[in-house]
Amino acid sequence: MSTILKTGPAPHIRTKETVESVMYDVVIALVPAFLMAIYSFGVRALILTSVSVLTCVVTEYLCQKALKRDIEAFDGSAILTGILFSFVVPAIMPLQYVVIGNIVAITLGKMVYGGLGHNIFNPALIGRAFVQASWPVAITTFAYDGKAGATVLDAMKRGLPLADSLLQNGDQYVNAFLGNMGGCLGETSSLALLIGGAYLIYKKQIDWKVPATMIGTVFVLTWAFGADPIMQIFSGGLFLGAFFMATDMVTSPTTSKGRVVFAFGIGLLVSLIRMKGGYPEGTAYAILIMNGVVPLIDRYIRPKKFGGVSTNGK
Repeated sequence: MSTILKTGPAPHIRTKETVESVMYDVVIALVPAFLMAIYSFGVRALILTSVSVLTCVVTEYLCQKALKRDIEAFDGSAILTGILFSFVVPAIMPLQYVVIGNIVAITLGKMVYGGLGHNIFNPALIGRAFVQASWPVAITTFAYDGKAGATVLDAMKRGLPLADSLLQNGDQYVNAFLGNMGGCLGETSSLALLIGGAYLIYKKQIDWKVPATMIGTVFVLTWAFGADPIMQIFSGGLFLGAFFMATDMVTSPTTSKGRVVFAFGIGLLVSLIRMKGGYPEGTAYAILIMNGVVPLIDRYIRPKKFGGVSTNGK
């Protein structure tokens, strides 16, 4: 045969969706947060994101070329990884670290497993974890409106007044929700991320129960620990992680119940790291840890087999 048809395991379901359409839907959903990043951090946001995306696309292309695989570097997944990586690092991070982080994200977070659909962990967070382990000062140095200082989460962790953090003067909750504060490039505006998340829910690309469970768990547990739950959910990477990383269909459970358990586990870990750990943030590590638990969740939380019967034969 001159043509070999490639098919995956049954069942085979017809759909108009493609990898490209799904990936670019997520990219579109990230536009509000990207615009807010440019508003908050200026042209630096555009430069850092562009370098991040370009590095991911080129790295994936070269990996696929070297491995003699079909070139799929332009299907949108590498672009999405680059955007997400840029969103979880400070705007003032040196560009050489951004390049290295994205190379690690694609090679060790994605291609080493076989490419898109085979990776166990979120690639962008793998790159971020590598950069944090290698250059901890660079990834924890934040600036906003021309000055460097502590983020809101860091200030709350150290018992500092929020006025001493990179939070704009005025109503603290409103500014935190809008994103008028320092932090990682694409994490600061909960409003922008909420708009993007609502778009993905409308397009049925994500399960609304995941962000609702994850954010709700952090709200309740941080309140139980005596912290300010509103500021806890509006600060850091919780909204970005809840809508755009914990919902990743490759690295999250396959069942609806499993995804709720997955989201609760992330929320629990985020709360414990923030309240009891030595690090003020915990979203990235919480998602990576729960990514590793996904096979167990899928093993023990399964849908009823079509045509199956209960153990008593009824």
